[in-house]
Amino acid sequence: MATPEEALAELGLTVPEVVPPVAVYVPAVRTGNYVYTSGQLPMRDGTLMTTGKVGGEVTPEEAYECAQQCALNAIAAVKAEIGDLTKVVRVVKVVAFVASTPDFTGQPGVANGASELLGKAFGDAGVHARSAVAAPVLPLDSPVEVEIVVEVA
Repeated sequence: MATPEEALAELGLTVPEVVPPVAVYVPAVRTGNYVYTSGQLPMRDGTLMTTGKVGGEVTPEEAYECAQQCALNAIAAVKAEIGDLTKVVRVVKVVAFVASTPDFTGQPGVANGASELLGKAFGDAGVHARSAVAAPVLPLDSPVEVEIVVEVA
């Protein structure tokens, strides 16, 4: 069975550097056998992939890709806490916030960008509980923000 990083490599992805916090917090905290990440924005190479509201300036497809990047950034935050992604026993919970127009109701489809990436990276251990929440605005005018909770060995 492939390691999470090998599974990501098969998708043409690598675990990025941890995104520096934009305020006073840390990217992830471990307590006991759980790691909780802070909300991760779709930062790639130091900048947001896009800005605006889903259903407005941002298409659902673009937002899906943003959610994938958020999940990748969350994986990076987890790795920084535990050192080795093979220690992840289970992705327990994902919360996806989607900055969207009042008439947009496709938040679950956007959140699938994160959920599907976690499933591909961690296999059965990547199947998780999830919330997909609409928000009027997110930090830096990001269209998506994702946080995860993982259980580790």
